[in-house]
Amino acid sequence: MTAAEDPMALFHTWMERASCAERDDPTAMALATADPTGRPAVRMVLLKQADARGFVFYTHATSPKGLDLAANPRAALCFHWAQLARQVRVDGDITPVSDEEADQYFATRPRLSQIGAWASRQSQPMTGRFELEQAVAGAALRFGASKVPRPPNWKGYRVVPQRIEFWEERPFRHHDRRVFVREDAGWRVQWLFP
Repeated sequence: MTAAEDPMALFHTWMERASCAERDDPTAMALATADPTGRPAVRMVLLKQADARGFVFYTHATSPKGLDLAANPRAALCFHWAQLARQVRVDGDITPVSDEEADQYFATRPRLSQIGAWASRQSQPMTGRFELEQAVAGAALRFGASKVPRPPNWKGYRVVPQRIEFWEERPFRHHDRRVFVREDAGWRVQWLFP
């Protein structure tokens, strides 16, 4: 299967180019979720893995995005690479990453990031920065020099794509747009008007 037929191969080709061209983190992606009432929310997260199974990111299960995904397990992603004048949009179902996979990824994070995952009550109110610094210091004391395990509420989520759109800027707004729609075991490719 060529990149013209396989959206994940095309995504990796574009990501490779973005990794060389973008000044900021090319793995940054907008994540859109909806709560049980349908109220949307969008925020930036980082892509940690992309393969035939989907696009993976990590967060606290008790954060607003984690609660949205528990109640409504669908999400949309958008990568925007300004230097390349390209974007990729993904829409799909959410499946949890296995505990083993989450543990493996967590072990690769810098130690201070691991400690921060224990210290943060993500998105909960705090009185000021000093409260966070105290929580970080407490978590650092708790683990000392020992290995920092993954917190039980720190989870991985995989967006299993049902639709992937590739957009590339062209002069006079004659942009290229191709959408890949999952059908059975393969993909249907459709060009779209800009």
